[in-house]
Formats: sequence, structure tokens, C-alpha cells
Amino acid sequence: MATQGGNLKSTSINGVKVYSISQRNLPTWLNPKKKRALRKDPHYQQRVELVQDLRFETATSRIKITPNEEYVIASGIYPPQVKVYELRELSMKFERHFDSEIIDFQILDDDYSKLAFLCADRSVCLHAKYGKHYTLRIPRMGRDIEYDCWSCDLFCAASSPDLYRINLEKGQFLKSFNTRSPALNVVSRSKVHGLVACGGEDGAVECFDPRVESSVGRIDAVAPSGDTNQEVTALEFDGDGGFLMAVGSSGGKVLLYDLRSSNPIRIKDHLYGSPILDIKWHSSLNSEGRKLITTDSHIVRIWDPETGEGMTSIEPNGGAINDICIFSNSGLMLLALDGSHIPSYFIPSLGPAPKWIASLENLTEELEENAQTTVYDNFKFLTKEDLERLNMTKYIGTNHLRAYMHGFFVDYRLYQREKAKADPFEYEAYIEKRKQEKLEEQRASRITIAKKLPKVNRSLAASILEKETENERKDAEAVENKKGSKKNKGLGTDIFHDERFGGMFENKEYEIDETSQEYLALHPVAATTKQPSSLAEYFEPIAEEDEDQDQDFSSSDDDIKGKSRVPRLYEVKDERHAEAFRNSVSLAEEDSLPIGERLASLGDVGRDSGIDRKKVKFGPGGSREISFISRSSGRFNREDKEDHQEGGGRNGRKRGVEALGLKKDRSAGFRGRGRGSRGRGRGRR
Repeated sequence: MATQGGNLKSTSINGVKVYSISQRNLPTWLNPKKKRALRKDPHYQQRVELVQDLRFETATSRIKITPNEEYVIASGIYPPQVKVYELRELSMKFERHFDSEIIDFQILDDDYSKLAFLCADRSVCLHAKYGKHYTLRIPRMGRDIEYDCWSCDLFCAASSPDLYRINLEKGQFLKSFNTRSPALNVVSRSKVHGLVACGGEDGAVECFDPRVESSVGRIDAVAPSGDTNQEVTALEFDGDGGFLMAVGSSGGKVLLYDLRSSNPIRIKDHLYGSPILDIKWHSSLNSEGRKLITTDSHIVRIWDPETGEGMTSIEPNGGAINDICIFSNSGLMLLALDGSHIPSYFIPSLGPAPKWIASLENLTEELEENAQTTVYDNFKFLTKEDLERLNMTKYIGTNHLRAYMHGFFVDYRLYQREKAKADPFEYEAYIEKRKQEKLEEQRASRITIAKKLPKVNRSLAASILEKETENERKDAEAVENKKGSKKNKGLGTDIFHDERFGGMFENKEYEIDETSQEYLALHPVAATTKQPSSLAEYFEPIAEEDEDQDQDFSSSDDDIKGKSRVPRLYEVKDERHAEAFRNSVSLAEEDSLPIGERLASLGDVGRDSGIDRKKVKFGPGGSREISFISRSSGRFNREDKEDHQEGGGRNGRKRGVEALGLKKDRSAGFRGRGRGSRGRGRGRR
């Protein structure tokens, strides 16, 4: 429920009212005439300002309250600076500028007189009332800082497995606490028993006792939430008993631990997937029991650690959340955002207003009558298509659905119930998938013995080993499925060491010759796959001619068998391939060589082909230029003219089987069975 009186806005979530105290800040460069004109603006006259000039130019990084609750200290950018506000005067007391951005800071005294700032340039700046006191540097980039008032030790968590310690009384570094984490993200100290806990990038939390300077315990705090490869981003001890510890993960989950147990008591999911930035324990007279206030970059959730039920939540619209500041025993809180404005929220159910702003309770009473629901918590947003898919259109128009923009808000418990009805086997499929994944992980983690193949008959040994591995896999699947496995009586690797057959894999006299005629007769398929086709290597098909004659010639066979049986003719590629075919030599390796190596291997090719090498000019890139004199027409004889008229290849002759040195009568018969009347005519001549 939300209403607005002046600039005080009220929002109700789960029946808990949250008052947003808006501030209307005017720019410094505004014209004075326009500022005077604002006196007639009713919204400007009714504005509520907790503290004057509570803002930064760009963004606010950290905000905290001094232990005596008289000052508010905030750091922000740009430029990097820190501002101290005095609450009694409701205004800023002073501001200081820094050389680099402030990552975090700690208040060392009851007021602002002693401060320690952790900066982005690996420096730790110590400030006093009069200003900067001393600056030192730590070895690695700092991420968090914590102060132990009992021993005056300053703990610095950095991108290092060491937790740095600086003793402010002695003014020197102490021996660091060594952890097993690759880097530390956050450090926290209990105000009850003084135990120091640090969270690392590996999702582990390790606790140290400063009195013995050693680790007292370590647990994988993020693993019970079901997330893997998550980091610890927030830590906070309980301020009352000291036995409870809340851990925030980078996956947006909060785990509540008892120091006496390694299992979490409760797990709370923010449902945003953003890292948890801050955790605070809060108690007051208005609320029953303690509350946990957990924050990520999107939302602030207030919930009960005993039951896990959410009390209310805050979602600011001024930017991402960087930090939160809560007044003790009160319902007032301030948020540091990625924006110039620092909003403040007041929750009467959480606690009363602080003494310095006691009039805030009187202002909130004006908004008790008029209210309108605008924000929902623990609801699922669904579109019209989602409702049709889940068969939830029957709820349209009832109190179960709240219309919002282009869809509806539905209670998350109702959504889960209807989803289970729409797809009842989804959970079973998920469980089966998880089982298969675990089985695959177990199989991958099994120790396998590397088996070496013998030197003789390696291909046969490899096939035997492959069959044995396949049989073992089938037997394992049969056992996992609780089915009887049938033993395969095939050959196994035991044959390698058998006295009767072991020599076949050790003695070279028993090596199988895969090129022999006996082996090719028993393994015809293997022979065709291993040996390249000589037809494609030495020959090339002849372009088909007289297609109409061929179709007429074979039409009678097509009618009978339904398929043409016209033979396909081939001719040898060139003289080089013909010579290689006669000598049974393969040219595959030679053709695969680069052109430079092939030219070098030709040697005196110009001299063998009758070309004068002196007339050959060598150009760049392997180019050649040859000059020659063409023959006169009188030198053509009758046979050359006939071959030229018949469409022969080079020099008027077509390369065929004659170039291979075969008998002419075989070639004539072959040509006689060829292509139509033209082939038969050649055969008769």
C-alpha cells in the first residue's frame, strides 16, 4: 500500500508499512530568482529533510553511524571524499578529500575523532580530529577492514591468503593470519567473544582466535546451499549470544550457522542472484525477537532468523545499493546508492524513530487512512501466455492474481503448485538427469590401467582391446540397471600372455600380411577401404557424347530391367600417369608435394621434351616463357588430318589404352563395344 503526503511516501509490503523520506535537493547553480519562486511550490514547502546536504555528486560507497549515534559518516565519489554529518544540527560538519577511492572505513572511537580508511591504492589512511594523521600501505589490494578494540588491532582482508594485522598502539605490522583460501573478501569480528572470521573466494569461512594467533576452525560455508564455485561476500556474528553467524554468498543466498555445528540452520535466497553486500542483526522494542537485515545490489530484505519468514523488503529506484546504515533500537535506515541521493526509510514496526528526529513519528500518522497496494513480496510475475501454459486463466479476476503492467503477480506457493500439476513428471526427469550426471562423474573418476599394444599385429590387438572395453561397459550398465549381464566369450587381452597364442604378438614371423591374396580374399571390405582406387588415380572419364544415340541404343534393355547399363569410358590422364600405371607406381605422394618441390624434381624436363632450355625464360614466382615456331600446313600428313577432323585431343589424337602399351586387338575389341555406331565403325576398320 502506498500513499504520499507532501514528500513522505508510504509503502506496505506483507502488511508492514515502510515510509520513504524523500529529499528535494536543489542544484547549486540554480538561478536565485527560481529559488525564490519555489516558496510558492506546495511540494517544496512540504519537503522533509532529515539532514541537510545528505548527498554526493556521483555515488555513495559507504555510510556508517558512530557508536554514540551523534554523527553519520559517509564516503563517496567524485571526487573521492568523506563527509561527516552532525545529527543534532541536522547538517554537515565537515568534508575531506582523498587521493584515491575509499573502499571501506572503520570508526575507532565513539565519535569521528579517530578513523581508518582503506583506499583503492593499497593504502590505509589514519585520520584524527585535525585531519590526516598517518598513511601506510599493505602488500596486496585491500577488500575489507575490521577493528578489534580489545587489542587495538586493525585487520585487513585483501587479494591474498594472508589476513594482515596492524597494531595501532605499537604502530607496526604483526604476524599475519595464514588461511587456506586463495584470497579473502570479507573479515568480521564478534563483539561477544572476540573471534575473528574471514571469508574467501573458495566459499570457505575460517575463524581465528587472536589470543593464540592460530586457526580454530574452517568450513565450506557456501556448499550446503547447492551452489558451486561461489564466494563468501558477507559475514556477521550475532551480537547477543555470539553463537550464531550469518554468511552471505556471491549467488545471493544467506546461510545461518551455529558455531557449534558445521551444517547451516537456515538458508535464505534473495532470488536475484546478486552477491550479498551486507548483513546486520537488529533488535528493538517494537519488534518481536531479533531480525536479520540482508542486502544485495537490488533489494534489502528483513526477515526472521528463527522461521525464515520475510517481514518486509525495500527496493530503491535511485540506483544499485552499495551499503546500508541502521540506527540501533530504531526503525530508521539510510542507503548508499550508485546515485547522488542518499534515501532514508522509516519502518515503525521495526522500531521507533531516533531521539534526534522524534517528530518523524508524528508525520507518519497522516498516512494511516489512505492506502493503495503497489508493491508485492514473494510473488511471481507471469504473462498471459504463462497463465495459459499453466492452466491458470481461471484465476483471472480473483484475488489470487494482481494485474501489473502487461502481466499478473501470483503468489509463489500457488505458482509452484500449479506448475507441478501442469508438468508432474518434470521433477522425476530432473532426478533421473541428476542420477545420470553422478554416474558419469563416478565413471570419469575411476582409475583406468593403461594397456600397451604389442609390437606385432598391433591392429588385431587394438580390435581385441576395443571389443573387451565395450563388453566391460555393457556389463557395468547391466549391473547399474539391475539386470543380469550375459558374459561374452569373445577374445580378450588374456590372449596376449597365453602360451598357445602369445607368440603371434611377439614373433614377427607370425605378422599378418594385409596385402597378401589370402588376406584380401578373406577381408574384401577392408582391402577396398585401405587401398586407393587406381581408376581415379590414373584415369579420367571421357565427356559423354551422342547422348541421344546412347539412349536409343539402350532403350530395349531399360524396358526390360528398368536401368541403363551403358558402360562409362575412361582415358589415361597423361603420359606420366600411363608410365606409372605400367610400372605399378603410385603418384599420390608426389602429387601432394608443393609445386616448388615438384618443379625441382622434374630436372631437365625441357631437354627431355625437346624444348631448348636456352629459349626458356624464368620469371618471378616460378613462371616460364617459351618461344616456338609453329609447323607449316604442308607437314600435316593424311593421318594427322583424319585424327584432327575426328576431334582428337592433343596433336589430333585421343589418349587411350594404346598409351598403356596394351595389345591393339584388345583395344579394338574394347572400342567395338563402345558408344553406338561410331564405335562399331572403328572396330570394323
